Amino acid sequence: MISKRIEAMPFSSIRKLTPLAKEAKAQGKKIYHLNIGAPDVKTPEAYFEAIKKENVEVLGYSPSQGTQELLEENANYYQKIGLNFTEDDLVITNGGSEALLFTLLATTDVGDEVLTSEPFYTNYKTYFHETGVKVRTFPTDVRQGFKLPAKEEIEGAITDKTKVLLISNPGNPTGAVYSKEELRLLGDLAKAHDLWILSDEVYREFIYDGLEFTSFGSFKDLEDRVVILDSISKRFSACGARIGCTATKNPDLQKALVKLATGRLACPYLEQVGATALYRLPDNYFDEVREEYTRRRNCIEEELGKIDGVFCSHSTGAFYVIADLPVEDAEDFCRFMLTKFEDQGETVMMAPAAGFYEHQEKGKSQVRLAYILEVEKLKRACQLIDLGLKAYKKN
Repeated sequence: MISKRIEAMPFSSIRKLTPLAKEAKAQGKKIYHLNIGAPDVKTPEAYFEAIKKENVEVLGYSPSQGTQELLEENANYYQKIGLNFTEDDLVITNGGSEALLFTLLATTDVGDEVLTSEPFYTNYKTYFHETGVKVRTFPTDVRQGFKLPAKEEIEGAITDKTKVLLISNPGNPTGAVYSKEELRLLGDLAKAHDLWILSDEVYREFIYDGLEFTSFGSFKDLEDRVVILDSISKRFSACGARIGCTATKNPDLQKALVKLATGRLACPYLEQVGATALYRLPDNYFDEVREEYTRRRNCIEEELGKIDGVFCSHSTGAFYVIADLPVEDAEDFCRFMLTKFEDQGETVMMAPAAGFYEHQEKGKSQVRLAYILEVEKLKRACQLIDLGLKAYKKN
């Protein structure tokens, strides 16, 4: 028998239609993948060069907390952006996903509750199920730019079982960036109800429209309860490296995280060598990357705005938008696009947004789109969505 824990765990909305995409490709269709945040920006050559130069005869375990070189460079990075973390405050993890898993294991017990915004990153659900915690949410709305609701609405979702506030900033799947005032509101609620703050900041470099990013790690009065969840995956277009980290100034929590890291032995050594080189890149590396994503953001929002009946949220961070489509069931439309639609042998794969909601009916007509393709490819993908909607209505 498969465990009840796994039976109850939903498939990721990002990948649940993968079998249909695989079949479509087998039929010769070209698919524009807007379903997953896997950037096509070139991974910096420094990553590969560093690994090539690493001359080792035996590939042994690296230290459980991470190699000293990577810990130091990661800490230097935080210092540069105004966050007072040292290498002693960090644990290198197998991607941001393990960072979240370790932190949930260290801060919650089975039956405890995690508070987060809705919609939220769908793969959080995997770790909620794995750790046996319940999720409680406060609503944000696509037509309000996913801004935080009133303090009373957020506080109303907190119970005596709530132990953790989990926030993605900039937001996945929303593309929203929380202001300093919004974070202050959340921080004050966390203090009032004695909650840990888990701040997923893997997209912090991807901020647009001249906005400034504020980290939860910058509030001195919150440092005993804040954990930063981080990763090189998006920052350096290195998703396959699977290198992330936790950062906290709470010594007891840090000991717990190190204990968990010791239990899983180590992160891959060569990937840490490559990651160390990435953190040594010049600061202006992000300027060009940010400009490219700004062009892509502008493109997809403009093109979606041309499609009759489509409402698109304005993305100020990360590389996602939520689009509300003129259909009753966006997942059915996504399936249609992969199984019954093509134009000149091409179609689009999208992520149904309902899977990013705890109350899935709220996102039933929405899709999350990742603007991770070049501008011309994004234009073509949006054209296909337009053609697909017209064909779907006739179907």
